Amino acid sequence: MGAGIVGLAVARELAAVRGAEVTVLEKEGRVGAHQTGHNSGVVHAGIYYPPGSLKARLCREGVALLKEYCVAHGVAYQEVGKLVIAGTRAERPRLSALAERARANGVPGIAELDALALREIEPHAVGVGAVHSPYTAICDFPGVARRLALDVAELGGSVRLGQPVRAIRERPGRVEVLAGRRRHVFDQLVVCGGLGTDAVARMAGAPGDVRIVPFRGEFYALKGAARDLVRGLVYPVPDPRYPFLGVHLTRQVDGRVLVGPNAVLALAYEGYRWRNIRNIGQILSWPGTLRMARAHWRTGLREVRGSLLKSAFVADARRYVPELTASDLERAPGGVRAQAVARDGRLLDDFVVDVHGRVVLVRNAPSPAATSSLAIARHITGIVPALVR
Repeated sequence: MGAGIVGLAVARELAAVRGAEVTVLEKEGRVGAHQTGHNSGVVHAGIYYPPGSLKARLCREGVALLKEYCVAHGVAYQEVGKLVIAGTRAERPRLSALAERARANGVPGIAELDALALREIEPHAVGVGAVHSPYTAICDFPGVARRLALDVAELGGSVRLGQPVRAIRERPGRVEVLAGRRRHVFDQLVVCGGLGTDAVARMAGAPGDVRIVPFRGEFYALKGAARDLVRGLVYPVPDPRYPFLGVHLTRQVDGRVLVGPNAVLALAYEGYRWRNIRNIGQILSWPGTLRMARAHWRTGLREVRGSLLKSAFVADARRYVPELTASDLERAPGGVRAQAVARDGRLLDDFVVDVHGRVVLVRNAPSPAATSSLAIARHITGIVPALVR
């Protein structure tokens, strides 16, 4: 269930490796309609994730698999490199720790640069130091999703669009799913529902102890000659308290340069705009949401300020590329991140996959899920056959 990049990768893997007859159910009229089609297009190298975590392992495996897949199928993939820049001396210890973590995760080519050396990589960037990841790439993730859907069809499966799942019932030896107006019977159901995970988990009788809390990420794009101010990817040193990376500048495979995203609590699961508050009751009634807000309200206010005031957004970007001006930026489409939050208010950072009878639930698959999608598919495929009776 779910025709984002993760769901399609799982379907392809099950069909190709296990010989399963697969059906992908998707409520939207196209594949990759939400998180897959609304991200910055960065193929993360594995710099940020705790060594030994599922994220770290699947990210490194996923990068290799994704690059090979894109090359084989002619999908755009470019190794443009990334600089993670310390803007102040106070950030230097965190920058050094980041470099150590990257090396522990096996990220190739990691180098620590001083203020002069970083400008050889990004001539218009400034900082007191940086970590350079030369093989960090950008990719056409929607193009990957479309190619995966073709693979599923070629392997004898089907991708059924415009088919929202309305009910799930587990029976001995099978799972019954009502999607659209049709009843399906499956041996197994794998839920890669992203923003819709909670609703499907409730249908499956497995609400669990975490909930999806949506965070809207808003982007600007550089205009005209300002695009030449960034060659590759320019990131700040992340705050270790959060699974968000801060406002950064990312070149796209089509030549655009995005600035962002921020991370603002959305009040709808598909809350791409402020005025969409469709799910406000569900989101705020989860105890973890309010506990999270109490713990991080100052950071939340800063993110809201950046959302409402273009000048604040520009100021964040100018810390690293000071030649930027407000007139260089124009609004670009944003996205919504499905972030799992525990009852106690903790933001879950690692990938989380649960098994409930014959239903496998991907509870938390934030960034770098697109990067890791083919590796996540292998991981889940290793779980699913063990459940077959």
